[in-house]
Amino acid sequence: MRRAFTLIEVLVVLAIIAIVAAILFPVFARSKEAAKKTGCLSNLAQAGKAMLLYMTDNDDRFPYGVDPVDKNRPQIWSAYPGWQAQIPYMQYMHEVLQPYIKSRQVFMCPSDMGTEVVDNHWPLDLPSSPSLYETYGTSYFYRTELAFRQVSHSSMQWPSFTNVLFDAAGHWHSGERRLMSTNTYQEAWNLLRRFRYNVLYCDMHVKFVTYDALQRYWRAPL
Repeated sequence: MRRAFTLIEVLVVLAIIAIVAAILFPVFARSKEAAKKTGCLSNLAQAGKAMLLYMTDNDDRFPYGVDPVDKNRPQIWSAYPGWQAQIPYMQYMHEVLQPYIKSRQVFMCPSDMGTEVVDNHWPLDLPSSPSLYETYGTSYFYRTELAFRQVSHSSMQWPSFTNVLFDAAGHWHSGERRLMSTNTYQEAWNLLRRFRYNVLYCDMHVKFVTYDALQRYWRAPL
């Protein structure tokens, strides 16, 4: 006579499956996010190669272009009216590099979930949905001062400590909620301290860094 499973046995099996799933799902999620981060770093490295090709054709100077925050919130350059006046006539940096890349998706971070504000200009708003890439054609911000000053690559003082291209938002790779203009100062600071960014440096190496580290790179003299 065939013996059927008892209710207790079925419940035990279901409990074991639930425990295994609870263990494995976070592992799979972390693996998926790690793959996205790696893809993002690879895209930044390819963008760096495109920059080098551009500079070969343009007297060793960094691309003369702007990023979405420069173009759409030019008031961030109000302390430099000469530079600010140039912005309406400048292309997006990713458009400037278009002849040197194989695919526009080089400028798409796989973890790009859009933005509400500009992290390092909080609470300046820059809404993008469903992603910065789909809204503006790029997931990355550019150190536009390099373009305004027409800095040559060979003249850089600290190329390995100077950021050139980086994730537009730190919540994409940190597992944190996005920064909002409605956050209090303390809430915003607590989030920023936990944010992480993929960064391309002027010597064209890439690295995954904290918000504090990224701010230090901003202070590197050109």
